[in-house]
Amino acid sequence: MSATLASPPPPSSPLSPVAPSSTAPRRRTGVLALPEARWAAAATALFLLALPLQLADAPAWTWGVLYALAYVTGGWEPGWEGLKALRERTLDVDLLMIVAALGAAAIGQVMDGALLIVIFATSGALEALATARTADSVRGLLDLAPATATRVDPDGHELTLPVDELTVGDTILVRPGERVGADGRVLDGASEVDQATITGEPLPAPKEPGGEVFAGTLNGTGALRVRVERDASDSVIARIVRLVEEASETKAPTQLFIEKVEQRYSLGMVAATLAVFAVPLAFGTDLTDALLRAMTFMIVASPCAVVLATMPPLLSAIANAGRHGVLVKSAVVMERLGQVDAVALDKTGTLTEGTPRLTDVRPLPGSDLGEDDLLALAAAAEHPSEHPLARAVVEAARERGLVLSVAEDFDSTPGVGVTAAVDGCVVAVGAPGRLLDGAGVPDGSATRLLVKEVEASGRTAVLVVADNVPVGVLGLADRLRPGAAATVSSLTELTGTAPVLLTGDNPRAAARLAAEVGIEDVRAGLLPQQKLGAVRELEAAGRRVMVVGDGVNDAPALAAAHTGVAMGRAGSDLALETADAVIVRDDLTTVPAVIALSRHAGRLVVQNLVIAGVFIAGLVAWDLIGTLPLPLGVAGHEGSTVLVGLNGLRLLREAAWRDAVKQGR
Repeated sequence: MSATLASPPPPSSPLSPVAPSSTAPRRRTGVLALPEARWAAAATALFLLALPLQLADAPAWTWGVLYALAYVTGGWEPGWEGLKALRERTLDVDLLMIVAALGAAAIGQVMDGALLIVIFATSGALEALATARTADSVRGLLDLAPATATRVDPDGHELTLPVDELTVGDTILVRPGERVGADGRVLDGASEVDQATITGEPLPAPKEPGGEVFAGTLNGTGALRVRVERDASDSVIARIVRLVEEASETKAPTQLFIEKVEQRYSLGMVAATLAVFAVPLAFGTDLTDALLRAMTFMIVASPCAVVLATMPPLLSAIANAGRHGVLVKSAVVMERLGQVDAVALDKTGTLTEGTPRLTDVRPLPGSDLGEDDLLALAAAAEHPSEHPLARAVVEAARERGLVLSVAEDFDSTPGVGVTAAVDGCVVAVGAPGRLLDGAGVPDGSATRLLVKEVEASGRTAVLVVADNVPVGVLGLADRLRPGAAATVSSLTELTGTAPVLLTGDNPRAAARLAAEVGIEDVRAGLLPQQKLGAVRELEAAGRRVMVVGDGVNDAPALAAAHTGVAMGRAGSDLALETADAVIVRDDLTTVPAVIALSRHAGRLVVQNLVIAGVFIAGLVAWDLIGTLPLPLGVAGHEGSTVLVGLNGLRLLREAAWRDAVKQGR
């Protein structure tokens, strides 16, 4: 274990200095930096100015001008995009919405049309913001790698230069606390490197000559000389960025099912309306009567109820999920959640909390120490250290209310552990292999057998030595999140297939955790591109895969999956922005619940489509066969729209979430 302090802090000082963050610096595009957001904000402001004037019976010219400006500011961009699509012989939904708004204004419903424009512009702005934020996080990932590195020339001269000027074969010096400047291999020195951004491992990895290091990972307290083995453009971090971008680009464009139907339906409706107007007119029908019948047909055949058949259930499900700690980013995502039939789970930070916890306190026979005595002795020696295992030992001692003696002459050796004088006794705490060899403990001894027993259970063993005599062994492990096993069981039942575990952690730790939660398909020691390959392998077999993860190393898989879900509290910026949904409170049990809620929303969509279809068919038949009065046609059209809307809002009820939780168990 390692430390950055040469002497112990006073008893009243904090446990340890805060380790540098291993996440990318946060870059954020301002909302108003996006033109879509500025136009939407302008349209909204104009609408909010006009509405009270209209309701107060002010002169029409006062609010009419404001509404007109709202139409222009909010509608010009989607209208222009729609016209460009029309030139390519595509009837864009953008253009249909603008035509609908202008049609509402033409028959005197100016406020309704303006409201439609504002809603549509705001939706476009939110989509643009989501896209920009994802791009921010991808670019910010590159900031993990330092801008400069210290190159050591053959004559020993040190030169600081930009990392993109490094070439394969150069030697760089990585000082304690610095980020590694390039992918390479250790030539000299020993340290521990936090490489969670690459592998997802919860603990810093020991590095000695011959060990591989990655650009952007954080060095511990030892100095390392590293031979560069890859150019900056080909580093693992740079490749993760490319993988995320490529996965996002190759992921099939998402579109609600109803939008695919609406495109064809709208074309048919436009053609039918023209026929309803032109055919009677050709046979001598009065122009006014033909126009009135065509307008009535267009109103009752309008896909408003069909469109609303989808959106209220999905938006209600999004709102309900949000109240219970699940942020679903769009209606498309909510629809896709219900289609999932395979799940891939990350280990560290997803199924586990991502921080080590003390699990075993095992005094050795003959040490005359109880569990509390052993823990207090180890915690006192570890107190000045910033290592995650040291923090876990000290935290466990404090939870037991133990009083810690002040450690003196503290020293730390990377890859070995710490030593300190505690109450006149020289205490060493660290890696069993090194300490046992140093103490001359023979193979087959009780101490070595106890260490093997702790490690065989999947724990990290830490040896405690007092005055060169082993006195006990501590076991530490990354703790499972509450409900992890129940979540795996629920996902298995919902999808019909047990989840797959994809982790960069070592196979032994992965296998132990998988056995605890009931996962059989375990793929350990994976780099980000290998996780991505595993997801693509599952999707090539026809599966619709949900990936649940939290780290930078999960981002490519999250981007490529049918649906990506990130853990909110522990998640990296890149994972949060890349994912389609975020578990805000890190409650794993909400994952199966939101799948069940999505499927409930899907059933309501089908119900609404049936209701809308019956109304449209009945009203259209009445208009074509008989004479449907326009006011009655409008009432029937609006009635069906309201009915399907109210049916979809049923998912806002608390009972809907409770039902989803029950189905997800």
